[in-house]
Amino acid sequence: QVQVAESGGGLVQVGGSLRLSCTHSVSFFDQYAMGWFRQAPGREREAVACIDWSGRTTYYQDSVKGRFTITKYNDNKTMNLQMDNLKPEDTAVYYCGVDRAQYGGANYVCKNFDVGHWGQGTQVTVSS
Repeated sequence: QVQVAESGGGLVQVGGSLRLSCTHSVSFFDQYAMGWFRQAPGREREAVACIDWSGRTTYYQDSVKGRFTITKYNDNKTMNLQMDNLKPEDTAVYYCGVDRAQYGGANYVCKNFDVGHWGQGTQVTVSS
């Protein structure tokens, strides 16, 4: 049974920062692209940011460019999402996703929701 574990959500004021972390138990962690997706109440799940298997190429949704940074540390088997200058519209449940196949690209995972394994989700609430 593959496990995907997220951490780091919480409540923060407008303009504040949070860092989300994710790890998973799929064999050969360093061969899989990963991403963060979010779902706000009454809305469909959307891609926020993705990173390719090597950690060198990234994709960001336009609304988070310049505010969010995704990183992948293969040695530590961790992927992070640093979220700065948070806005109320960033409020959502954030899900970590692991690519369906090996050696995937960041753009492909985010634009095609090419996720084979999902985490349980972590709540991020930005208060105004």
